[in-house]
Amino acid sequence: MLMRKKVAFYTLGCKLNFSETSTIARNFQDEGFERVDFTEVADIYVINTCSVTENADKRFKSIVKKSQKLNPNAFVVAVGCYAQLKPQELADVEGVDLVLGATEKFKITSYINDLSKNDLGEVHSCEIEEADFYVGSYSFGDRTRAFLKVQDGCDYKCTYCTIPLARGISRSDTLTNVLKNAEEISKKDIKEIVLTGVNIGDYGKGEFGNKKHEHTFLDLVRELDKVNGIERLRISSIEPNLLKNETIDFVSKSDTFVPHFHIPLQSGSNKILKLMRRRYMKELYVDRVNKIKEVMPHACIGVDVIVGFPGETDDLFLETYNFLNDLDISYLHVFTYSERDNTLAASMDQVVPKRVRAKRSKMLRGLSAKKRRAFYESQIDTKRKVLFESENKEGYIQGFTGNYVKVKAPWNPELVNSLHEVELTKIDEDGLVRLEFVKELAV
Repeated sequence: MLMRKKVAFYTLGCKLNFSETSTIARNFQDEGFERVDFTEVADIYVINTCSVTENADKRFKSIVKKSQKLNPNAFVVAVGCYAQLKPQELADVEGVDLVLGATEKFKITSYINDLSKNDLGEVHSCEIEEADFYVGSYSFGDRTRAFLKVQDGCDYKCTYCTIPLARGISRSDTLTNVLKNAEEISKKDIKEIVLTGVNIGDYGKGEFGNKKHEHTFLDLVRELDKVNGIERLRISSIEPNLLKNETIDFVSKSDTFVPHFHIPLQSGSNKILKLMRRRYMKELYVDRVNKIKEVMPHACIGVDVIVGFPGETDDLFLETYNFLNDLDISYLHVFTYSERDNTLAASMDQVVPKRVRAKRSKMLRGLSAKKRRAFYESQIDTKRKVLFESENKEGYIQGFTGNYVKVKAPWNPELVNSLHEVELTKIDEDGLVRLEFVKELAV
């Protein structure tokens, strides 16, 4: 009996990458490969790369080394954003056999022949203008939630960002296919779907291969709300200028969409926003936050912010800090600006020293901890639905409320992937809400 070839996957970066890795993995399994964990010996290791931060680039080499220690004869494939932007750079890394670009990654098995190690990495990478078709995907790596891709690419020209160069133009899955994928997920006993994409608020553009919006993001939200068998739907990152009042109002009345929004800000200074070529000013951002809190006072609002962008003086950074401090938000994702090749920002004057960037990043991370704590404290003595996850963490099981409060209770395997109504009582030393008792929620 022939042994099935084994394949392992490692994903860097965003939820979108995770959804695409899962789809690529299912393609391998459909062709008879056995999927194993990346910590196990495999015949093929596939690394889905990211290019958003400098650290993601650097991690690639260490992941390749890890795969070669497990099996020096394994065939190593690089895909993803970094593979599209700098294919030859990845191909030159010792141990890498194959590098595939934005369109080739979904046909990965057709590029693999005898799995013999190559002396030099082989590159198949399209011009990014050719990345104009859509490939749907979703992940269900654990039993609790799935990441459902609804959109890809971006037409925005932010001066710091390489994503349009790595993923191409904005384009969307058809509404019919999104709903089909959501229904498939619902049959796998997965309780939560997280909508993901590069710019999901632009959903509908390119749905049928043209620039027209056949449907809008609000259309998508309304139709997904009707899918049976999904307990929760969560909107991932959405641009403030594309998050409309109608969508916020719909979410506030939905039994399925949860009161959690992640809205990129990037800077609290209008001067820096203009240099970044963002499509809004900070006043619009305030309006979005106020609207959410008006109809959902308990909503969780996360914020992306970049520190150390060229031209960010001490005064402009303090403007951002004070803006965020005064805003009714729940947590921050802080990114330290790093120069990316082929971006306008990389050639801008008034470069901020790296030690200053690091200091500012630390200040905002401290502000984020304060904001999260204050938000958690605002939820004490309220009753929330918690979806428990599968990992035993030092004798505790963890989960999230709909409004993204992380909680823990004494480990009980019967709670895994189940919804419970709980009363939030106290915050422990880890910054989590600790639960001693839970009762099953009838759903």
